[in-house]
Amino acid sequence: MPRAARRRSETGIYHIMLRGINRQDIFEDDEDRAEFLECLFRYRQQCEFALYAYCLMSNHVHVLLKENEYSISNLVKKISSSYVHYYNWKYARTGHLFQERFKSEPVEEDDYFLTVIRYIHQNPLKANIVERIEDYEWSSYSDYLEKARLDHGTAMNLFGRYSKNPLEEFIRYNNIQNNDRCLEFKDTIKRSDKEVRKIIKQTGGFENVNEIQYADRERKSEIIRRLKRVKGISMRQLQRITGLSYRIIRES
Repeated sequence: MPRAARRRSETGIYHIMLRGINRQDIFEDDEDRAEFLECLFRYRQQCEFALYAYCLMSNHVHVLLKENEYSISNLVKKISSSYVHYYNWKYARTGHLFQERFKSEPVEEDDYFLTVIRYIHQNPLKANIVERIEDYEWSSYSDYLEKARLDHGTAMNLFGRYSKNPLEEFIRYNNIQNNDRCLEFKDTIKRSDKEVRKIIKQTGGFENVNEIQYADRERKSEIIRRLKRVKGISMRQLQRITGLSYRIIRES
């Protein structure tokens, strides 16, 4: 099946995510993180693209940038290839480090541009790595406070619409509790029938899966509700394995 084409941005601005292959960590220590940032800023200078935000997590990276004559695919290839060369040399390994196809989303509205910056900066906070955004060393939050390295003018001009002190507004906005949902990797989990049978027996305390058919209505419904909350189990799979009707499973 052919890959879906990337959505193009009218502004040229994209929120990009790179993740380790098989979700493996891509940074073993702070030296690795510093090297990735060295690659990022080196190619920013060479290719002259605008960089608005970044955050390095253990197994993935967020970047908000604006492409120019270099497409985002070319920019990501340059940055990631340079880092992988370093990483493979340091750890005496070969092969891929990043998941082959990075994820991207166009950022075309001013409000969403600010939302993405906040989402990127709050990643360590929402992952319970730090208690305060400013405590995380490997995001662009401190670059904004120091007005260093980034193309911070675009965001500051937008914050200036709401406050006479754009930096104060930046700090206030980035520390608001929220349910922002931006670009994420969605892992599709599919469980084998063998796994599902084991889960059914554990959930119901059964010796055999077909015992669920003889449970009283209330207990049966409770077990089904618990099974439906398990990621990777479909209702059709439950129907096939338990022998219960689809209606019973759907309405439980």
